[in-house]
Amino acid sequence: MFKFGKKAKLSALAALSLAAGQAMATVPPEVSSAMTDGKADALTVAGLGLVIIIAIAAFKYMRKGV
Repeated sequence: MFKFGKKAKLSALAALSLAAGQAMATVPPEVSSAMTDGKADALTVAGLGLVIIIAIAAFKYMRKGV
């Protein structure tokens, strides 16, 4: 297969990371606010799921103790 040196791999990695950084620089502000709203919604759903799991565990614990 192809044999690349360590310098070639590092330079390719640097070029790719630079390109990724430039691609993220042109995100419209609407997308950023939508991502923030989505994060808040995801945290709400995750918190609700955690509360449900804790409630189920407490219910099982109470049934076992009786």
